Amino acid sequence: MIQAFEDIQKYGKDNLDAAVKAFGAQQKGVQAIATEFADYSKKAIEAGSSTFEKLVGVKTLDKAIEIQTDYAKTAYEGFVAHATKVGELVTELAKESYKPLEGVIAKVQGK
Repeated sequence: MIQAFEDIQKYGKDNLDAAVKAFGAQQKGVQAIATEFADYSKKAIEAGSSTFEKLVGVKTLDKAIEIQTDYAKTAYEGFVAHATKVGELVTELAKESYKPLEGVIAKVQGK
């Protein structure tokens, strides 16, 4: 009876430890994603402001179209790079969050 109680306590402690580690991994991952979003937003705002300043001083329509085209191309490339980076971070978040739980899941499936 005492052994069964100790086994239950150990099992509960192991599960709690795994949950705490998984939460820590999630916290790091979410923080990395938030940082990426903040960096991207800052760069996008700076690029938009810079383009607006260039457009204000333009004297010909051709130059305005050139500036706007360059901005659109750069903005698109920046967005694709950002989306790729966020995708990688989310994938890493899922992997790192799952790692601590692998042992617990294996025990449950094995029983």
